[in-house]
Amino acid sequence: MWYRTTLTLKPRPRGFHLITNDIVDALPQMRDITTGLMHLQILHTSASLTLNENADPDVRHDMEAFVNDRIPGDLPYFRHTLEGDDDMPAHIKASFFGTQLTLAIDSGRLATGTWQGIWLGEHRDHGGARKILVTVYGE
Repeated sequence: MWYRTTLTLKPRPRGFHLITNDIVDALPQMRDITTGLMHLQILHTSASLTLNENADPDVRHDMEAFVNDRIPGDLPYFRHTLEGDDDMPAHIKASFFGTQLTLAIDSGRLATGTWQGIWLGEHRDHGGARKILVTVYGE
């Protein structure tokens, strides 16, 4: 079975957000897959996807603090500033974290570790709704 859809996530503030349930809840078709793969691709250049801690929200806070320390928005050599001071740093962060994930499906569920969840990295102050192209394949 192949299935593809585009999910639209509600706007979120800058930072890292756990979106595993948003993805799984939107894909009831996944329950019928014994063995398969899910591919996620965010359709934006200023947001990212990554797999990380799903229990303690302090991890998401600390990740945001760390990345903002390393990639601040006020670097004087940035030329791409037409869309705001947060845009060029957002592009860099999206490239570092990545814009796609491929995850295994086992017995109708994502085959993630106990403490793993899908994160949206919102790297803009006002990024708006984000679209994720989801492709599921399995039997």
